[in-house]
Amino acid sequence: MSQYGFIKIERDFIKSIPNPQDPTPIKDLSLPKKQDGISSKVLEYVSTRLNKPTLNHSLRVFFYSRAIIKDQFPQWELDEDVLLTTCLLHDLGTTDENMNETKMSFEYYGAFKARDLVSKLTTDNDTDYADAVCEAIIRHQDLNDKGYITQLGLILQISTVLDNAGLEVVSKLIHSETLDLVNKEYSRDGWLGCFAQVVERENQLKPWGHTSSLGVDEFPQLVRSNKLKYNL
Repeated sequence: MSQYGFIKIERDFIKSIPNPQDPTPIKDLSLPKKQDGISSKVLEYVSTRLNKPTLNHSLRVFFYSRAIIKDQFPQWELDEDVLLTTCLLHDLGTTDENMNETKMSFEYYGAFKARDLVSKLTTDNDTDYADAVCEAIIRHQDLNDKGYITQLGLILQISTVLDNAGLEVVSKLIHSETLDLVNKEYSRDGWLGCFAQVVERENQLKPWGHTSSLGVDEFPQLVRSNKLKYNL
């Protein structure tokens, strides 16, 4: 199950990486092309559904994740096709269509739609792959310092927090040259304002939703006040 990240790990970022290694820069921004993988089909799918800022964010999250795994979790056996698929689908629930057709929290609804898609695209309806993606997306904003999470869920949390809030606890895990390379290739294009507006719309449409647990006013403010330098 290690290729799907179904291994228990502390959800607290500090506990899960008690001795952070010095990050090293990456130069390779190629996407995985596994012969029997589905991530290329998923990329085609989201390219027609996500707006450009959200698609770029999703790709940045993948490359951050790859770099952080290389330096901080070299022993992991997480499949890159699974990782890319999850990163590409993690904000599927934020599209206008999906936000409007459910009263469920966007993370949950997007995760269930992602699970259905992965089940259809994988050979023999790979439920382990589909469950791994679904679990990680459901919990990608489930930020807390108690309990456990899957490896896939942890790296998705780390990389989304890095791109959205730029907190030092995660920004120290990636090299500044990697941030610069990734953000030049996949422009931020007003991402912080775009995402803060999505959060506010979610809280307006579904005031009972999970996103409210991050702070109805506090979380959008945290995103907008992100001061991390992503470019050199």
